[in-house]
Amino acid sequence: MNIAALLGRAARVLPHRTAVFEGERPVWSFRELASLSARIAAGLAGRHGMKPGDRVALVMRNCPAYLALLFACWRAGLICVPVNAKLHAREIAHILDDSGAALVFVTADLAATVQDAIGFMQTTKPTALLVDDADYRALADFDEAGEHDGAAGDPAWLFYTSGTTGRSKGAVLSHRNLLAMTLGYLAEVDTVSPQDCILHPAPLSHGSGLYALPHVAGMAAQVVPESGKFDPAELAALLRSHKGCAFFAAPTIVTRLMNAGVVGEAERAGLKTIIYGGGPMYVEDSRRALDIFGQRLVQIYGQGESPMTITVLPRHLHAENGDGGLDRRLGSVGYAQAIVSLRIAGGDDRPLPAGEIGEVLVRGDTVMSGYWNNPEATAAALRGGWLHTGDLGSLDENGLLTLKDRSKDVIISGGVNIYPREVEEVLLQHDAVSEVAVFGRKHADWGEIVVAAVSLREGATVSERELDALCEAHIARFKKPKQYLFLEALPKNSYGKILKTELRRLTA
Repeated sequence: MNIAALLGRAARVLPHRTAVFEGERPVWSFRELASLSARIAAGLAGRHGMKPGDRVALVMRNCPAYLALLFACWRAGLICVPVNAKLHAREIAHILDDSGAALVFVTADLAATVQDAIGFMQTTKPTALLVDDADYRALADFDEAGEHDGAAGDPAWLFYTSGTTGRSKGAVLSHRNLLAMTLGYLAEVDTVSPQDCILHPAPLSHGSGLYALPHVAGMAAQVVPESGKFDPAELAALLRSHKGCAFFAAPTIVTRLMNAGVVGEAERAGLKTIIYGGGPMYVEDSRRALDIFGQRLVQIYGQGESPMTITVLPRHLHAENGDGGLDRRLGSVGYAQAIVSLRIAGGDDRPLPAGEIGEVLVRGDTVMSGYWNNPEATAAALRGGWLHTGDLGSLDENGLLTLKDRSKDVIISGGVNIYPREVEEVLLQHDAVSEVAVFGRKHADWGEIVVAAVSLREGATVSERELDALCEAHIARFKKPKQYLFLEALPKNSYGKILKTELRRLTA
């Protein structure tokens, strides 16, 4: 099944219902969105020679065109490569190189960054199309293309996730993967009706964009903020003007929305569900969120390799039920979603009993087929038929999963994964730096912030400003350390391994 069929179905059943709002303004009905995406699909082939299986990158802020382009690409049998708009130009260049994208769609605010990225590329340069300019509008001048009749296992979305080596890998998500995720959402995360909508304050390149699909399947509206991003006052206004609103948010967005003090009775009247995930939500913050938003919270745990679909903590488990176990439940990430199998395994990949800590392994129709053009990483991640998440956790007797640590020391700041090694490799480029260890420190608003412990070469000096400038030249700003710790020597064990546990104590 082509995932674009979900939009065609909605256009036939409810052709005149609004499919997309920009803020409070209706943009397209389902019929109009389906027609536009079908004409763009034809334009991609007729004007740019795109063939099924070719890649199209989207380096865009949130806007209605993002949704039209996703469905246009799928209708044409093309593979979407949504790119985190916050990345550095060099990081974007790697994704464009690795995916072999022939086209890249860009919003005006990111045009300069994309041009820099194309300049850094090592392979064939893609054609960049500025959304809403004449070349983009000309794509819609074609007659509607029919829906590409491919296999359910054909790639639909390349989800680039950071790697511990500093080189991001493209998780290959098929039409089957996306459909399984969609059905899993509707079965266990939240119900969706045509009277509902999903707000998109979080990036469409990630979880929010994935959750557009179950809302198209449920024939509900998509609401894109006019700002194209999260703004507490704007989000509150949208909750007042729309009804049956759901949105996906990293815990940091939930915390910032609470701290803004903009949600009251009028806003709660429009709010149906907040789905949160992508980082730790501390128990005290969860309790506070329940006080402010009411019993409208659902937690999910997933990865790009099994998008949004490993566990779920549904709304009914966010309530006191007389067993005194609410804090335990809120400290977990819920139980395995019905569409996957979950195992806690030891070093030999054999299952461990309840209560023991091991690696979280997953399998099911949501799990990627592998990493794009990376057979070695694919073999390691999917060995034995299970996705090895790299996360450590334990299951209790009720099947609730509690994450204990990240086996790869990933830092989750603002719901975004930051891998220490890629930051360390940049800092080590400075001649004054002898050793460096990057780790996360807990932060009330962001979940974690990046801290770099640095040891300098004898007689050398360097300022924090210089190190900041080095980072800004090579990686995204959100990965830059928020704190530097200058030490004579970094603590090590008897094998010479740097002890990040000791470093964390110094900043606790």
